Amino acid sequence: MDLFPTATTADESARGAEVAVLPVGSFEQHGAHLPLATDALIATTIAGALAAAYPVLRLPPITIGCSHEHADWAGTVSISAATLYAVVNDVAASLRRSGVSKLVLVNAHGGNYVLSNVVQESTSPMALFPGVEGWQAAHDAAGLETSLDSDMHAGELETSLLLHAHPTLVRPGFPEADHLADDRRHLLTVGLRPYSESGVVGRPSLATAEKGRLVLESLVESFGDTLAALG
Repeated sequence: MDLFPTATTADESARGAEVAVLPVGSFEQHGAHLPLATDALIATTIAGALAAAYPVLRLPPITIGCSHEHADWAGTVSISAATLYAVVNDVAASLRRSGVSKLVLVNAHGGNYVLSNVVQESTSPMALFPGVEGWQAAHDAAGLETSLDSDMHAGELETSLLLHAHPTLVRPGFPEADHLADDRRHLLTVGLRPYSESGVVGRPSLATAEKGRLVLESLVESFGDTLAALG
C-alpha cells in the first residue's frame, strides 16, 4: 500500500511545491468489515490522488485523531483536540521554515472538529479539504444513494472508497451490515454506542468499487477550487 510518500529531498527540491497536503485520519472502530485505520487510509488515498494530479508536497498521515465518541469499541485510540491542534500547527510552522507557506489538511474523520479552528486561526494560508460541498459533489458524482447525514460511519461512502483503493482490507459481511440512526442529537454526550451496537451508521451494502473511484475522481477535480482560494 502506498501509504507514505517516497520522494527524496532532491525530488522535492526539483518540484518546488508551494502547497503541502497533510492527510489527517483516526484509529477507531468501523464496524466488523472495515479496519480501525479506515479514516487514515482514506485521507492518505485522497492525498495521494491529489499529489498525482497537482504539484503539491505530500506529507505522511496523522493516523490518530479525536475519536472519543467511539471509545466503547476495542482498538479505538484517541488524542486530545489540543494535541491535534498543536501537531498541525507545528507541521505548518516547520513547512514555513522550509519555504512552503501553504497547507491543506486532508481530513477524513468528522470528529476532528478542531481542525476547523486551526484553519480559522491560522496566520498563514491554510485550508481544510474536503469540505461539505466537496463531499456532496463527490456523493452526487458517484451516484451514492445514502445521504451524507445518514451515511455517517462505515457506510456506503467509506466502504466504496476502500473497495476501490484497498479492496483486500474490506472484510466479508458488509452487505449485511446496514444500520441507520438519523437521530443522533446526543452523540457528543453519550457517544455512538446508544445509536449503533455494531458501530455502523449507514448502508455499506450499497458500496461498490466504481462508486469509490468516482468519489475520488470528483474530489481531485474539486481540489482545484481549494488551491485557487489559497492564492
